[in-house]
Amino acid sequence: MDRRAFIVSSLGGSLMGLPKQMTGAGSPYPSSDGEVRELAGMPLERLREEIRHELFQQFVPFMNRYVIDHEQGGFQCQLNPDGTHPDNDKNTWFQGRGLWVYSYLYNHFGHDPEYLAVARKTFDLIMRSKPSGKDQMWPAKLSREGKPLTAPQMTIGADVSIAEGLAEYSKATGDIQFWNLAKEILLKCVRQYDRPDYAPNVVAQYHGPKPVNFPGARTQGVAMILTGTITQVLEMHPDAELERIIGNCVDAVINRHFNPEFQLNNELLNHDYSRPANELAQFVYTGHCIETLAIILFEAVRTQNGNLFRTAAERLQRHVEVAWDEVYGGAFRSLNNVDEDHWEVNKVLWAQEETLNGCLLVIDYAGAPWARELYARTYHYIRSTYYVPRWSYSFWISGGDRKVTVQPNLERVEHYHHPKNLMHSLLVLDRLIGRGGKISPLFAPSARDDGREVPLSKKA
Repeated sequence: MDRRAFIVSSLGGSLMGLPKQMTGAGSPYPSSDGEVRELAGMPLERLREEIRHELFQQFVPFMNRYVIDHEQGGFQCQLNPDGTHPDNDKNTWFQGRGLWVYSYLYNHFGHDPEYLAVARKTFDLIMRSKPSGKDQMWPAKLSREGKPLTAPQMTIGADVSIAEGLAEYSKATGDIQFWNLAKEILLKCVRQYDRPDYAPNVVAQYHGPKPVNFPGARTQGVAMILTGTITQVLEMHPDAELERIIGNCVDAVINRHFNPEFQLNNELLNHDYSRPANELAQFVYTGHCIETLAIILFEAVRTQNGNLFRTAAERLQRHVEVAWDEVYGGAFRSLNNVDEDHWEVNKVLWAQEETLNGCLLVIDYAGAPWARELYARTYHYIRSTYYVPRWSYSFWISGGDRKVTVQPNLERVEHYHHPKNLMHSLLVLDRLIGRGGKISPLFAPSARDDGREVPLSKKA
């Protein structure tokens, strides 16, 4: 199908009801009957065991042998084909993410002391380079021992990831001081993001449209990482300041970045949230759209906001379907110009796995047939495309060309999105199996695929 024609034809119909056209006459899920008996062509119990094997028999041993620095702490995520490291540098962003992964493993999967030991050493490594200034950011790179190798960053991504890791680590250790530090870092990041001169070369980070000088840009990716972190922080402890920030982030994604002209989210807006008067008004970073909307589904569950859940679900479906490669499968990560139908046709694993995360939540809380079909399609695409045998373990490729046959980033170990998907999948499947396959009653019946409206306010 012509991709531009698909975009235009998809605009019909209200965005207030979960679309029904995706089920199809041959779908194994012709209706949402309140139960999920199987996913991806297999019983839920078998799917759970397949994912559990990938997490505990493949990912954890691989990380333990090749990526975790057991001596100095932290993660060395660059690997040569022979399993050695090209250098001893450590990406600060990846250390925060690794701290989250192993703290989350500890908190949700058996309280294994080995997971906590990895998290503790990673925490120690990160703290060796803690910024001294109130508004100073962490450096981008550390030595193996944790010494800064670069100047403090001008962007907030690594610091937000460290805050995410600290909050989960606080839960693992039972020490509130780490939660407080996470909040302190998040407030610092928001102050920096609100500066009118924040990140002037933001477009260069996407490898999409040509770089332009765009100081103070409002970035969907920032709203994404702040929402993803703060929703977890607030699950642990209530906080009015953080509630205000996450409310602003959700409003930005749903009401500001959303472009009603083509019903997709613009990645970049002016500092005042107006739309750029140049080609960036046509820029839709579909990978971030998919991940952001999946994260907002988690926030809708936390706040029991059925209307937000429905809106995020239907927009998730639309963005994935618009980005889907009808020839080779998978979702493209960047629509550089909507009207010109200009895509970056390379594929990244994280966009596919965030599709799985979002679909699973929709299945868990709404049972929508389209989410079941899309989950199955994406699940089998990932496992037939992104996995290669290496060193007796499955190696998950972080990205490649359109067919994912050329992998320029083969040396990068995907140690965050991949285990995040595996862990969230197991938790959702455990809930579904524990309920005998029944859909969660949290949003029933109005958040289900029945076309009814749900008030925007918190569910009573």
